[in-house]
Amino acid sequence: MTTAKPDTAAFTDMKESTKEQWDQIGDCFRGFSKELPDRVMDHLKLLAGDFGGFSVDRLTHCLQTATLAHRDGKDEEYVVCALLHDIGDTLGTFNHADIAAVILEPFVSEENHWMVKHHAIFQGYYFFHHLGMDRNMREQYRDHPYYERTLEFVSKYDSPAFNPEAETLPMEFFEPMVRRVMAKPKRSLYKKMSDSMESA
Repeated sequence: MTTAKPDTAAFTDMKESTKEQWDQIGDCFRGFSKELPDRVMDHLKLLAGDFGGFSVDRLTHCLQTATLAHRDGKDEEYVVCALLHDIGDTLGTFNHADIAAVILEPFVSEENHWMVKHHAIFQGYYFFHHLGMDRNMREQYRDHPYYERTLEFVSKYDSPAFNPEAETLPMEFFEPMVRRVMAKPKRSLYKKMSDSMESA
């Protein structure tokens, strides 16, 4: 059995917790939250060496997608979305786009979040018919305001990023972008708490 460290809140049931204890927890959370970009990048590196039958491994695909977006003049937030769009492949084998979208949601615009969340359906146009699926599944979103944005993402950056000979900027190039984009949440259940900790 593990026991609590001396500097941890002593309650065993949240119903018994006090403001002082949550202030203490908040102090710990401040440091933990600042390390989020490190954890995200460490997890992205797990895609290295996993080819999944493709001509490049999954990490290279993510780096190439981000490289294409960056070279095309997209802003940092968009490039970070391109970099992390397939980060869910390890744990979200059957819903990888949802995993990436949830990680990014607090830090990116509504349109970029929607693009990442739906990119798998839009990408399916190029191969779903080979698997007995409906390649036109994306057409259900034809009238959605972010349809064209997501279409551009998959056609210009995601789909062509399987080329062993293509330019692939290293992880170190994108790391400062990840840190800046994930420095402070824009939308989150805990945004107010995050703001108050920043001003403390």
